[in-house]
Amino acid sequence: MLKIDFLTPSDRAAWERLARGKDAYFGVGRGDDAYERTWRRLLDDERVRGVAARLDGSMAGIAHYVFHAGVWSAGRCYLADLFVAAEARRRGVATAVLAWVARDAEERGFPGLYWNTLEDAPARALYDQVGRYHDGLVLYTYRREPGYTPSI
Repeated sequence: MLKIDFLTPSDRAAWERLARGKDAYFGVGRGDDAYERTWRRLLDDERVRGVAARLDGSMAGIAHYVFHAGVWSAGRCYLADLFVAAEARRRGVATAVLAWVARDAEERGFPGLYWNTLEDAPARALYDQVGRYHDGLVLYTYRREPGYTPSI
């Protein structure tokens, strides 16, 4: 049986195990303080949300998302993280979490849900079924590197 709901204070250890698993999968290194800050935000910040997917009573997946204002619409919902434990994959967990997050966002007045992933991520098999790839757009990110001066 699959159950999805918001994270609670008693979920900390199971959440951190999955969050660290997500980071290891994507090759992201974080200190303990980053997990602590994020955990506090997930529990205390109205715009930042965290959910757990429990399969047969055990936490099998997590998702983190944030609501933000829109310029041309009421706002949107960005799915920052979705991770399912390896032993629970291909059992409908990610599909159910996506639907749950989309419904939560819409109920709160943020009908647009979007996310990104690595181009070669296995999860794209699902994402290509439930979402629109690129939607004709290219995503750019800007990160100022130390010592970099753009030539304008």
